[in-house]
Amino acid sequence: MAGSVLCDVELLLDCQAAIGESPTWLAATRAIYWIDVKEPALHCLSAAGAHSRWRFDADIGAFALLDGEGAAVVALRNGLFHLDFATGRTVLLAAPPFDPTQFRFNEGICDGFGRFWTGVMFDPLSGVAATKGKAAMHCFTFAHGLAAARDRSDLHNGFAWNIDGTAFYWSHSHTGAVFRAPYDVMSGTVGDPQPFVDISPNVGVPDGAAMDEEGCYWCAVHGGGALHRYDASGRLVLRVALPVSQPTMCAFVGRDLGEMVVTSARQKLTPEQLAREPHAGGLFRLRPGARGIPRPCTLQRSWAQEPPRGRVGSD
Repeated sequence: MAGSVLCDVELLLDCQAAIGESPTWLAATRAIYWIDVKEPALHCLSAAGAHSRWRFDADIGAFALLDGEGAAVVALRNGLFHLDFATGRTVLLAAPPFDPTQFRFNEGICDGFGRFWTGVMFDPLSGVAATKGKAAMHCFTFAHGLAAARDRSDLHNGFAWNIDGTAFYWSHSHTGAVFRAPYDVMSGTVGDPQPFVDISPNVGVPDGAAMDEEGCYWCAVHGGGALHRYDASGRLVLRVALPVSQPTMCAFVGRDLGEMVVTSARQKLTPEQLAREPHAGGLFRLRPGARGIPRPCTLQRSWAQEPPRGRVGSD
């Protein structure tokens, strides 16, 4: 039976995000980056407390930082773009690998070689008639562009690596399924997925995730108002209650990665729910009682030693 705890959860920034997502800790500058999918914007909170944002004209589903460049690659509904932080200028790198009137990017993570993995969400534009479908996960590199993996979903989430980057975790949120697969970091190949966790829709849906140094998988349970911690066997060992019902993702931050930040959403909450959750959409901070492992967040333009091309994803 999993234990439940009430942590001291601090409202770090009352940003009122429609869908806050993808909190990312950049240790070199001690800054926290995250997105609001529907604003749409990329945000940054500096170590000194300065809040910056870069706004876009299409939904943002994920991003990767470019090491030492003052820039990022942003996964917008209408493609992957290079974003210059100083000017806010965007330049198209790759067209969307799906119909952008029906799908958008959702979720993203870099691997140990600086490849950028992105998922998708079936999220038709307003007024667009569409039949619910699935699209592929993709991997982006500057050398090879976007390459499709075998895995298809109507909502990818929960991307994470184990400690040495040899196992990849992700979820199909609408089915409540979390998967784990072997990962060959040299070739960028995802092996055959195995079931890791199933979350009942009565509990909520698995959203963004993080890994701790004990090999446990932390999952934000959207609609469940909590974080779940699962051990390496997939057993639920801890539930952390949150002051919002729609947490979206958690990330370990701080000098020793002993703190955690959690993004949240306020979209689709009723006026009555918003009255009970006035800070829904905020960025929260807590000490979860575990230390995290560094999450790769930078996309490399090139490698000192080019990895074998191999297969990108499973065929």
